[in-house]
Amino acid sequence: MKRTLITALLLAAFLPCAFANGGGEQGTTASSSKLIVIITPGHDNPFFKTEADFAEAKAKALGYATKVYVHNDDANLQSQYIDLAISDKAAAIVIDNAGADVTIAAIQKAKNAGIPSFLIDREINATGIAVSQIVANNYQGIQLVGEYFVKLMGEEGEYAELVGRESDTNAHVRSEGYHDIIDQYPGLQMAAQDTANWDQTEAKTKMDTILQAHPNIKGVICGNDTMAMGAMASLKAAGKGGVIVVGFDGSNDVRDSIIAGEIKATGLQQAARIAELAVEQADKYLKTGSTGLPEKQLIDCILITKDNASRLNNFSIK
Repeated sequence: MKRTLITALLLAAFLPCAFANGGGEQGTTASSSKLIVIITPGHDNPFFKTEADFAEAKAKALGYATKVYVHNDDANLQSQYIDLAISDKAAAIVIDNAGADVTIAAIQKAKNAGIPSFLIDREINATGIAVSQIVANNYQGIQLVGEYFVKLMGEEGEYAELVGRESDTNAHVRSEGYHDIIDQYPGLQMAAQDTANWDQTEAKTKMDTILQAHPNIKGVICGNDTMAMGAMASLKAAGKGGVIVVGFDGSNDVRDSIIAGEIKATGLQQAARIAELAVEQADKYLKTGSTGLPEKQLIDCILITKDNASRLNNFSIK
């Protein structure tokens, strides 16, 4: 009896956050922990920082302790953090993953350990492993931006495209969405297309190179706001700040650029709300064993132009 009591006390001491305040009755998962682990790409991108901040705030408001990790789109690092979540006997994982294919095994590993995962922003190429996959309706949103771009271009002229990370499903969906609109107009010709891996510095470098080969481009479509900022920096340095640039995400940086009359539009992904939804669904699942919703959920995007940019803040609109 004495040995059993000592063992129980030792386990309680080493289970992180097991006695945090709040929360509710444990659902069907194996853990009795009150810890939610949040894993996203790097916080140098304000989109991912917003996800982490809002997920963490919502989790704490619901009575959970949190641990926040950054995988920097490194699948091996992501796997290590999921191993830590398993070791910590987390109640749930909220994750913006590092790749549609490379993440599957890690999420399956967490599931096998009794830890449910709730994916945000990026899907994986599998169903039945994560409890929820909550993503912005990238195709719907990028088409709104594409239609506005066509209008600004007057349905004619050369343009360039900066594409996101090739391993990210969203990069392909957004590019396809743009082209399903733009390719209907024979007067619009794509002069160049290159990947900038969602990165602002890389986007500026790629845009510098594109401008050397195509100095007369009239517009630039970008798969996210960070690349749009890089493209605009390159264009302004070359004295071509009047080139039409559009992005996608809804960042404060691009909001300010739109208000200043530089970048022309973006598509708002409601990152803050998506992150909160993931935590709310985790909480419900842990209490009841079900979210009551389908695994895959699409959240519509909103076109942001100079008309409504002042209402945008931290990936949400008033």
